[in-house]
Amino acid sequence: MIKLKPIKVLVTAAGAPGASTLIRYLRNIAERKVYVIGVDASQECIGSFFADAFESIPQATEANYVDSLLAAAQKHEVDCVVVASSYEVEVVAPHVKLFEEIGIKILVSSAESLRIANNKKLLYQLFENDPKVRVPQFKVVNTLEQFIQACESMGFPEKQLCFKPPVSKGSRGFRYISHNISRADLLLNYKPDSKYISIDEMIDIFKNENFFPELLVMERLSGEEIDSMVLAFDGEPLLITHKTREKERGGVITHGEHVERPDIVEAIQTILKKVKLSYNIGIQFMDGYLMEINPRLSTFLYMQDWVEPYFAIKFALGEYTNEDVKALQNKVPKDLRMIRYFDQHFFVKEKSMAV
Repeated sequence: MIKLKPIKVLVTAAGAPGASTLIRYLRNIAERKVYVIGVDASQECIGSFFADAFESIPQATEANYVDSLLAAAQKHEVDCVVVASSYEVEVVAPHVKLFEEIGIKILVSSAESLRIANNKKLLYQLFENDPKVRVPQFKVVNTLEQFIQACESMGFPEKQLCFKPPVSKGSRGFRYISHNISRADLLLNYKPDSKYISIDEMIDIFKNENFFPELLVMERLSGEEIDSMVLAFDGEPLLITHKTREKERGGVITHGEHVERPDIVEAIQTILKKVKLSYNIGIQFMDGYLMEINPRLSTFLYMQDWVEPYFAIKFALGEYTNEDVKALQNKVPKDLRMIRYFDQHFFVKEKSMAV
């Protein structure tokens, strides 16, 4: 095998779920040496132990986040930046030129496409009447009274419902609306992260508050959950792979496997024609209905010679054309399963970069 020249890749959110796996697989690429620089707000994030170098930078919500990210990229003379958090992509997207002007490619979609992709209200409204993309029945509410009315008009309790904020991360703010699950049963037999709540509890929580969050009240779907991992550019899907979402914890998949789902491909093509995303993204479906888009890295199924974020990096660096990426569709590894598990890393204080 001909060795390609080494490259340096900066990976943000180095403490996010999946970051350590990504870093390990990038560093083990066979065709070249890939140096990985991790950045995160936490100095003790797990990615800091696996990367070749690490920088602690502010959170994306802080004013100096972009400047700090740019400084870390310049300091380590990286070739590209992989933005790994949904919160970070919208912050970074308006500043792409700052990186490109100094020769650094940054793998992020346009600000306008991210505005829609990260907001489920805008996303569902965009496809509400599109025959090629099914979205759940939903209503947008902004007050407690609207919430109660929406539940009644949508057929609760005969019809099962749930709600979530239009913009959220993981399972934050998501709940199933229930009227017949015993509170004692939830207390004694469920973990404290139970996702069930009653309308009476919602009333108790917000009746004396001077605010009510904007929420999507939705029909509760059931059926097969699919994560579609897409490598796209400006709304054109170049590579599509699918995995089942069989178990999860806190919104993060823990068990799944590769599957073929050609019936979903047309929906993905239609979605991306309207929401022109680029590079690695994840699109979640349940029973064929569009649930959400994660316009950043997903939980991939990896093999040593199958690392989808690396394909995106090669594409961004001009080493792959659109057609080169499309040709990878015939090489998708079959029969892969994944599990996510807890592990530990031990280190001596003040020597935290030693692996």
